Amino acid sequence: MAKAAATAVTYVYKGVDAKGNKVEGEVNSANPALIKAQLRRQGIIANKVQKKPKPLLGGSKKVKPGDVAIFTRQMATMMKAGVPLVQSFEIVADGLDNEGLKELIFKIRDDVASGTAFADALRKQPLYFDDLFCNLVASGEQSGALETMLDRIATYKEKTESLKAKIKKAMTYPIAVLVVAVVVTAILLVKVVPQFAETFSSFGADLPAFTLFVLSISEWMQTNWLIAFVVVTFCIGGTIELKKRNKKVANFFDKVMLKLPVLGQITYNSIAARYARTLSTTFAAGVPLIDALKSVAGATGNVVYEQATLKIRDSVATGIPLNSAMRTSGLYPSMLVQMAAIGEESGALDEMLGKAADFYEEAVDNMVDNLTTLMEPMIMAVLGVLVGGLMVAMYLPIFQLGNVV
Repeated sequence: MAKAAATAVTYVYKGVDAKGNKVEGEVNSANPALIKAQLRRQGIIANKVQKKPKPLLGGSKKVKPGDVAIFTRQMATMMKAGVPLVQSFEIVADGLDNEGLKELIFKIRDDVASGTAFADALRKQPLYFDDLFCNLVASGEQSGALETMLDRIATYKEKTESLKAKIKKAMTYPIAVLVVAVVVTAILLVKVVPQFAETFSSFGADLPAFTLFVLSISEWMQTNWLIAFVVVTFCIGGTIELKKRNKKVANFFDKVMLKLPVLGQITYNSIAARYARTLSTTFAAGVPLIDALKSVAGATGNVVYEQATLKIRDSVATGIPLNSAMRTSGLYPSMLVQMAAIGEESGALDEMLGKAADFYEEAVDNMVDNLTTLMEPMIMAVLGVLVGGLMVAMYLPIFQLGNVV
């Protein structure tokens, strides 16, 4: 049975029911014969059964973290409604358009149906489910409160993905402005400036230095634009790949990001939010504080805070209170340290950290909105300087025509 399920695909059928009414729908199965037999038992005579056609532009196969968050929320809903675990997988998969996520869910379902624990089935898919996710699911299975744990994980994933989206929005906007400015400038240099150059060649007078400078850049761009494009693309792509493969390079970028104006503060608040949110979720799930801090270190997303969190973990292991260890590091905001102190004293550490996470997530949201507002006049200024500068350089000789006799 597991083998048949592993090869299941989506079929669409059309037929008539016992009353003669036309019916149609979708079914996941290994082959059309099984579908027809299943429909006959339901009183439906299938006239046509075929594989579901793929979308015109091709169905998505990539599974993103946001997809995992949606999957977790749907599983939590199914479990809370009392639907058995294996059946929950099937219901969730049937409602998805992402073929890659469907395949992933079916693999997990087949493992669970064959007797594998849910957490162990997730551990077989490390690209999509990290240690924190798997450990929390295992904790839920052992305590008999899997539906509650899935709800907490879903909330955690949703908050985390929302925070990531805000950070991407903050980073994407200035990059997009820079790219547009460069592309517009390149088009003007390659297509527009040469038209002026032909006109200037008949003036018979010395051109202004600024105009000569722009013309020289235009001539170089006309000859080497392809080389320039390849070099820039290679440098950007090479830097991204080097950051992924070389830990020292990644660490360097992490440190630089914290020192950038505006963006550095957004990064700082987002790290504080992730730290508080992850620690709150793991501690509330019953994970010991020392073990929870290990998961938190990897979730901070920045090498400076990852190393600091591991040092805090070592300090807590020796008996030092969490808030004291955080204060000693000198990296965490005072409000977060105070909330941790109140939580430890009151025995509600997870609740206090959750409130701190809400505060810093809202701070990131507000800063991103402010950055967007600030960037709008900056866009006009940058484009004005680049495009306006080129136009001034081209029209300066025309303004000086009166001096040519």
